[in-house]
Amino acid sequence: MMDLRSLWDLHRAADWPKFSSPDEGELMTLDTVISGCATYYFDEQSLDGPRVAMLGHCLDDLDRLLPDMPDEAGEYFIRLRTLASLLLDTAHGT
Repeated sequence: MMDLRSLWDLHRAADWPKFSSPDEGELMTLDTVISGCATYYFDEQSLDGPRVAMLGHCLDDLDRLLPDMPDEAGEYFIRLRTLASLLLDTAHGT
């Protein structure tokens, strides 16, 4: 499995996927929130309670949205989910 920094670098370099979905706005928000948490983590080397809670909610939302994800966007959002999960694991010391 890729480490958190490598995964973050890969995600930052990726283009937004081209797809059509009624959930695109929500997915943009999830990408923004998770990316903000990653930026905070790498700046501070930790996550505070509100960001940990936000990441948990983001994972719940991604778990709800991923089954209906268009194929052309799946890789991007699976990577985003993995990033959020690794951030939470790091925050919890696992």
